[in-house]
Amino acid sequence: MKELQEKIRKFNEERDWDQFHSPENLAKSISIEAGELLECFQWNSEYDINEVKEELADVLNYCIQMSNKLGLDPIQIVLDKMEKTAKKYPVEKAKGKSTKYNKL
Repeated sequence: MKELQEKIRKFNEERDWDQFHSPENLAKSISIEAGELLECFQWNSEYDINEVKEELADVLNYCIQMSNKLGLDPIQIVLDKMEKTAKKYPVEKAKGKSTKYNKL
């Protein structure tokens, strides 16, 4: 992950794009790219895996940039969130269910 973060940082530095990457702009970009990812599945369950790959890469790229900008470790924040979610959705109550935690 550190190697990928550094490659993204260098890529943006070479192009002087960091000036545009405020947390607000990165959050907007994540949302826009997530919408484009969703568009891959808009009308049916058939999709072009190459289009999905491109849009998913954009979402991940902006998420990594945002974590860098905010000084957050992306691996740690995902692990922290999983720990929190595990408490809300214990296996014995949630396994095989899509029910919201407050209705389990």
